[in-house]
Amino acid sequence: MNSIITVSIDKAEMERLVQKEIRTQIQEINAELIFWDLKELCRRTCMSRPFVLDQFFYHPDFPKFKIGSKWLMPAKETEAFLLDWIKKQARS
Repeated sequence: MNSIITVSIDKAEMERLVQKEIRTQIQEINAELIFWDLKELCRRTCMSRPFVLDQFFYHPDFPKFKIGSKWLMPAKETEAFLLDWIKKQARS
């Protein structure tokens, strides 16, 4: 007795599920870090250190703390600042 099994995959549904899982994984990765250092800030924004320092690092509202010789930025506050900052840049 031979039996044939047929499998059908909805491509659109598969893409939706994969994108959902990617978003979940990115959120978990972002939640892992409480603080960013300057290197992480540059990596996450895809901006060079000189650009970051020139554009917004010394802005009075930019959330940063110097601990010893290292600058640390609270990840969530920094992300909120950057989203606001980029919107203002786009308007000017």
